Amino acid sequence: MLNRRWWDLAALAVSAVVVTFGLVFPPYGPRDWGSWAVVAAFLLVYVGYLRWRIGSEDPRHHIAITAILVAVVFAGTAFDSGAATLQAFAYPFLWITAPSTTRAIIGNVLLGVAVAAGYAVGLGPTGVLPGLGVGALSLAFSLALGLWITRIAEVGEERARLLAELQAAQGQLAAMHRETGVTEERARLAREIHDTIAQSLTGLVMLAQRAERRLDAASPDVPAARGDLGLIEEMAREALTEARGLVAAVSPIALDTSLADALGRLAAGFERETGVAVALDVRAPGLDRELEVVLLRASQEGLANVRKHARAAHAALAVEAAGGMVRLVVRDDGVGPGPDDPPGFGLAGLRDRVALAGGRVEFGGAPGGGAELRVELPVEASDRVLSEGSTA
Repeated sequence: MLNRRWWDLAALAVSAVVVTFGLVFPPYGPRDWGSWAVVAAFLLVYVGYLRWRIGSEDPRHHIAITAILVAVVFAGTAFDSGAATLQAFAYPFLWITAPSTTRAIIGNVLLGVAVAAGYAVGLGPTGVLPGLGVGALSLAFSLALGLWITRIAEVGEERARLLAELQAAQGQLAAMHRETGVTEERARLAREIHDTIAQSLTGLVMLAQRAERRLDAASPDVPAARGDLGLIEEMAREALTEARGLVAAVSPIALDTSLADALGRLAAGFERETGVAVALDVRAPGLDRELEVVLLRASQEGLANVRKHARAAHAALAVEAAGGMVRLVVRDDGVGPGPDDPPGFGLAGLRDRVALAGGRVEFGGAPGGGAELRVELPVEASDRVLSEGSTA
């Protein structure tokens, strides 16, 4: 409605129709020349002023536009009733340039009055009733169509506003989810570091201070100092193992091909770093990518536990899908968990992650010794919202 080229075409079309009406009925007289002059004036005013008000809703300009169109339609209709065709342009033009619905209705009413008055002036008393009929009919049609289109535009604008607000709210919610996930992961890492590496390093400092005091004392304390140095080395190795396990648990593993390939890379890296042989068996094709991410993270946590606590020589990692469930088992031949060993933060985080997918986690001693981590997930979990698991 705001394309000037379409309004240019409309102005030329109504002008052509008015002129054609006059040319059809020769001979031509003052009324014909008068109506043609009004058409010429209309085109000049349109090109010089009206055309540049398209898209503008300035109240002052709308008053001028209303006055111009009312005068043009009245003068044209007074010369020739066929010039009432100009109202086909005038009514919608008043709608699109009106700053409000009220001003548009007022302009339409004035234009309807101008049509009726033009008929009365041009045709005399006999033109009063036709003028009232044409003016009333055109006005009613314009008001009905204009109000309907205005209502549609208002509904469209309201929907666009609501959609923009919804998209903004979704963006904020997604950002909050990401921030929450990052915060929780940072808190978990902080607890892991505090309970493992930080405590080991604190012990190292205390042992180093004691060894220093013994070396400063008499020579009989030298063997005891050597024992302290041995403890320092042992604790340093344990802290190094904890640090490597923590890094391995949170390091990203690319899932760009298949779950079997990703687990193969994870197992190969684990073997190189620890010397623990990993037997891998993956029989779960066609899983959803979010579900594969959960299984991959669970495998990382399981192997990290083997690295940190098991002192194992061999480990096994198996994934199998059957009966609408997919099962992951990580088993080792190490020392196994003690009955009083508290669950670590890594296992607690894994339980939360798996719970989001509708699954469960079991951890305990394996048959024949060692530890076993078992994760079970419904295959239908791929239809759930796993944003927490896929972004972690």
